Amino acid sequence: MTAPASIPARSTWLQRFLLPGFAFKAVVIGGGYATGRELAEFFLPSGPVGGLAAILLAMAIWSLVCAVTFSFAHATRTYDYRSFFQELLGPFWIAFEVAYVLFVVLILSVFGAAAGAIGAATLGLPPLVGTLALAAAIALVATFGNASVERLFKYVTFLLYGVYALFVVLALTRFGDRIAHAFTLPAPTAGWAMGGLTYASYNVVGAVVILPVMRHLTSRRDAVIAGVVAGPMAMLPALLFFICMVAFYPGIAALALPSDFLLQQLRIPVFHLLFQAMIFAALLESGTGSVHAINERVAAVWRHRRGVDLSHRARGGIAAALLILCIFVADRIGLIALIGSGYRYLAYALLAVYIVPLLTLGVARLIRHGDDASADGVSEPA
Repeated sequence: MTAPASIPARSTWLQRFLLPGFAFKAVVIGGGYATGRELAEFFLPSGPVGGLAAILLAMAIWSLVCAVTFSFAHATRTYDYRSFFQELLGPFWIAFEVAYVLFVVLILSVFGAAAGAIGAATLGLPPLVGTLALAAAIALVATFGNASVERLFKYVTFLLYGVYALFVVLALTRFGDRIAHAFTLPAPTAGWAMGGLTYASYNVVGAVVILPVMRHLTSRRDAVIAGVVAGPMAMLPALLFFICMVAFYPGIAALALPSDFLLQQLRIPVFHLLFQAMIFAALLESGTGSVHAINERVAAVWRHRRGVDLSHRARGGIAAALLILCIFVADRIGLIALIGSGYRYLAYALLAVYIVPLLTLGVARLIRHGDDASADGVSEPA
């Protein structure tokens, strides 16, 4: 069994119960969530009421899958996604890696496109400037490993919750009557379950992206609590933002940046800038989490073969190579096309190679071996 690079001697309650939720929120909130584009794509087609039902369904799925994922990772002592899927899928672990690499290319491309759109909408900059700024920031944070990434998750969480809370207060003050009226309008609700399932399926991969922070868990109880809490922690900002969006339903569903449209309706330039800065910070933590997972996968193999940790320079190089590829994809395709087409196909792939095996094989193994699911042994890195 391959041990993580370092296991803390003592974990705080924040590290055990809240840090996994902070990290999961960091990965899923990304470009489409923070800008409102994903909410428009997967929830608004079912109308205000159907959209709320879909959001609650997605939140419940996240909590369930996170709780099982965290429990399996703790029991098998697998703190990078490669080791985790070697335990879960055996020789078929490579199927997840293929899906995950495609997932990372897609979401980093979405983040890059979103950063470019924000820079253009807020500061009038060429889209490539915002994309490059985000890429440089992700590479910088990812270079310095676990401690750097965990600090980012913690501090951006406080910024993000604070800004979203203020946004909701301002929105209710300025167009709360429109929100209330929207929930009384006749609207289609068909398809809400599929929208919630699809959205939850491709985003729940964040539960394995953040496996490095699971090293703080001390028991199966910690894992279950952290997993159950992670769903609401990640979905609460989306729920509040969706409620604000329905004030301008259905027209807002066609916009590339629903957040920018709503901010224009508030007519508070200083808050507009603050909100866009928060979105950039959300893109930064999401992109960093995805790149860091790949760094940790490589680092586990590197430690096994060389007996030393992966250097900061190597981590930075891996991050830079990934980001350069994704900047090209983002520049060529654009935000709406990336979210509208790529995410649905990835959802099906991740259902097949992650969620279904986890909730069948993974649960059966946890039941069979109790709190020590590692009894069968952990595959060596290769």
